[in-house]
Amino acid sequence: MLVHGLIFMSGLGVLYLGAEWLVKGSASLALHYGIRPLVVGITVVALGTSMPEFVVNVFAAYTGEDSLALGNIVGSNICNIALILGMTAVVIPLVVPRATLKKEYPIMMGVLLAFYAVALDGIIGRVDGMILVSGLVGFFVFLIYDARRHSQVTVKNDHGHSDEERSESDTTNRFLLMVGGIVLLAAGARAMVYAAVNVAEEFGIDPVVVGLTVVAIGTSLPELAASVVSALKQEADISLGNILGSNLLNVLFVVGIIALFQPLQVEQISLDVHFPVMIAFGLVLFPIAWTKFQITRMEGGFLLAGFAGYILFLVAPYL
Repeated sequence: MLVHGLIFMSGLGVLYLGAEWLVKGSASLALHYGIRPLVVGITVVALGTSMPEFVVNVFAAYTGEDSLALGNIVGSNICNIALILGMTAVVIPLVVPRATLKKEYPIMMGVLLAFYAVALDGIIGRVDGMILVSGLVGFFVFLIYDARRHSQVTVKNDHGHSDEERSESDTTNRFLLMVGGIVLLAAGARAMVYAAVNVAEEFGIDPVVVGLTVVAIGTSLPELAASVVSALKQEADISLGNILGSNLLNVLFVVGIIALFQPLQVEQISLDVHFPVMIAFGLVLFPIAWTKFQITRMEGGFLLAGFAGYILFLVAPYL
């Protein structure tokens, strides 16, 4: 127990450092190339923070732990909205761009509903995987098209004049910082999940509950760290984009890719309870964000209370 506790705390430290590097590198790249920070959050940061889910789910799927794998994804999506946006808003209220609610938010909800639809027959097979991966390709095509429409590309160095050699060096450093952050995030999350799962198993908790709670929270910690750090650095667009993008990639990238090679069995309890809870949290986010186009501390507290209630519902049978 003590060893697992030490591994957990070490992973937490590595996780925060990774988030710091990832946000710093991606935000400076966005500024350097005139890319909307929201786009960077929805793609680079979200992909980096979704890697723990991908690694954990590949391992779970190929060891026959389908309930753990799907519980991880559904639970991570719930964590992203209720725990991470809630906690981030409590730390510092988040401004929500009107355009995000008109474009990126509806896409996220469409993906969550599609996820539920392909799972309704009790199995997410290869055809379903192809549908989800096709959605991923379509999403990136949309982002490229949208980025070009809103492009404000003016590449300058810090002094505002041409200096190609220095510009290339700065760009390389930013990129390496970003990649280093992704690596540290994955390593930190893996250490924490390893420790937490072992502790949960010692208490005899069901795998699907482990997936929805311990593993989901553990693999969502990169999003939490990246979002809080982004908010503290006044990069609210990256923080919100990270959450929306992570939910999209959890479904289209993680589930889609895995299902292409290894069909996933879906338990009835997940279809009856956990998927609807995920959809409900996604839906409630809209009125919260629409009012004054921000998520206030009170609204963040409301999301956290909802998350706490859901976790209590899951663990109550073991208390």
